[in-house]
This record gives sequence, C-alpha cells and structure tokens, in this order.
Amino acid sequence: MLTQNTAWTNVEKAIVNLQQHKALSAEAILDLADEKLATLIRPSGYFNVKAKRLKAMCLWLLQTGGIEKLEKIETRTLREMLLSVHGIGPETADDIMLYAFKRPVFVIDAYTRRLFSRTGSINGDEEYEELRKQFEVALDYQVSDMNELHALIVIHAKQFCRKKPACGECPISSSCDYCNNPEVK
Repeated sequence: MLTQNTAWTNVEKAIVNLQQHKALSAEAILDLADEKLATLIRPSGYFNVKAKRLKAMCLWLLQTGGIEKLEKIETRTLREMLLSVHGIGPETADDIMLYAFKRPVFVIDAYTRRLFSRTGSINGDEEYEELRKQFEVALDYQVSDMNELHALIVIHAKQFCRKKPACGECPISSSCDYCNNPEVK
C-alpha cells in the first residue's frame, strides 16, 4: 500500500521508519496512533490517507485469520476479498496477490501501459481487467513468468521508456511505434 503513487526509494524510507519503531506487524501498526503511523510513513507520500488504508488492511488481515489462513483461499475469492478492503484497488490487490501470495495474476501498472502502448501492442486506454486477462492468458498463468515479466517491464520503463523516453538508447526501439513514428509523439 505504501507504493501507491510514489517512488520505491521513498517507500524504503517509510519501511525503515516502521522497522526502527518495531512496527512491521499488523498488530504493531494497529497499536500506533493514527498520527504516529502517518509520521512514520510520511516519506511515502499521502501519509494520512495511507495510514488509514494501512490500518484497514491490517485490521482485515487479522479479522480474516492472518496470512496462513488466507493462503488457503482460492485465488479469485482472495482477490475479491482484497478488493473489499478500504484503499485496495485492482493494481494494489494484484501486487499483493502476485508478490505476497504468489498467485498467478498480472499487475497492470503505469509502466506496463506506457511500454505496451508505445510499442503498439495495446491502445493504452483499455480497462484494467481487460488488460490483466490478456496478459494472464498470454503468460499461461505461470506465477514466475508474471513476476519476472512485471519486474523486467519496470526496469525497462525506468531506464528507457520513461515519461520522456530515451529512444536512442532503447534496445527495442527498432520495433517500437513511438520511436519510429514521429506522428505518434
């Protein structure tokens, strides 16, 4: 939840703050006053909103029996449960599903949309669920493939396919609509 609309370096600072205050468990986070939690996660941005969302997630986690119980729930049901938690939308739910629960769901983020719309593989305005399903079918529901592809997309987008792209340095520029079509830019 801390990664929503912020750079990972800022999330790391927030995690260090939580770690220094021994607040990395659901119980410890719930025991913190809202203002204290907000102060600790301040580097991640939107700290007041994220503090409430983080507490809602922790409360839900404990009320549902914890990670061990949740791990036994079927993927579709678990995803629906996550989406019912205040502050968790499709991208955050899928992040949790893929990385925490090792479930075969693909995360559609800004990097994915930017890279694949620039290469002409997608329009870029597709609904989240439509794109997610397209990727999942193409990857044949292999968690390791989804995890690795998402990580590679993030790396590529940060290095080359930035908001202001570095097409001249990009290893896939020869097959990229954005790099090869001045009218697209």
